[in-house]
Amino acid sequence: MNSSTHEAAAIHLSELTRRFGELTAVDGIDLEIRHGELFSLLGPNGAGKSTIIKMLSCLLRPTSGTATVMGRDISMEPIAIKQVIDVSPQETAIAENLNAWENLGLIAGLHGIKRAEAKERARDLVAMMGLTERAGDKVKKYSGGMKRRLSIAMALISDPDVLFLDEPTLGLDPQSRRAIWEHIEGLKGSKTVLLTTHYLEEADALADRLAIIDEGRIVALGTADELKASISDGTVTLVEADGMSEEAIEALRELYPDVRKVHNGAEIRAEDVDVYDVQDVLRPLGVQIRSTQHKTVTLDDVFLHYTGKELRE
Repeated sequence: MNSSTHEAAAIHLSELTRRFGELTAVDGIDLEIRHGELFSLLGPNGAGKSTIIKMLSCLLRPTSGTATVMGRDISMEPIAIKQVIDVSPQETAIAENLNAWENLGLIAGLHGIKRAEAKERARDLVAMMGLTERAGDKVKKYSGGMKRRLSIAMALISDPDVLFLDEPTLGLDPQSRRAIWEHIEGLKGSKTVLLTTHYLEEADALADRLAIIDEGRIVALGTADELKASISDGTVTLVEADGMSEEAIEALRELYPDVRKVHNGAEIRAEDVDVYDVQDVLRPLGVQIRSTQHKTVTLDDVFLHYTGKELRE
């Protein structure tokens, strides 16, 4: 890949690797993230997502390989990088005994932002995050969702070119999670955002592109629609049944090559699945069909296809 392509990317990873003793947390990742793109790293806890964020924000040195952020090398120019990025970390770093205004003013001061400008930015961010009515209350009185929204506002007070959001909705209830999604979606195009998450629906709803990372490696990369299309160009037929054995799965594969056993039966990926043919195959093997239904391919299917694992919250 030529240097002009690197310069066109907001973030560029080249064979980026990080080991902790015998554990390889990030294993030779190559990746480019475009200016203004909302890119999501999707994977289970321990997949390497937060380690990548820490290396890109110059909090952790790579074991080998390198990366650039806005054209600056993470190993050679950490101070320059810290001037153009900000992070909303997985562990919310908020002073609980201060209110929202004071937390935002503290971060603005650390960035050297003049007081008048800091107040104006804080006022806009508090309004954007729906915190105006509670901005004068101590943060320790906030709900988990309110703290996450304040954390994102604190990461935006410096007006960074690149924003890292590390599991911004971890542990929140669905209503709070969706409220934060709206705010994140509003950043698309104006900021380059790298979002790490293990919520499949979050990546599906927000990301321009996403990568599935497993055991430190990228195993799939593209838009959500591209990844769904990569494992099936049609619908999936779910056969819910009692007594679905490996012998029954193998018998179904003689009719439809792409069959996967699931906890409540089997999934068949093929066009024009004939339920009567399925019944004829399974009945002699003692399998009792309870229901069949067609469903569209989801990111859950994609994740399971590429990693062999189910991703649970």
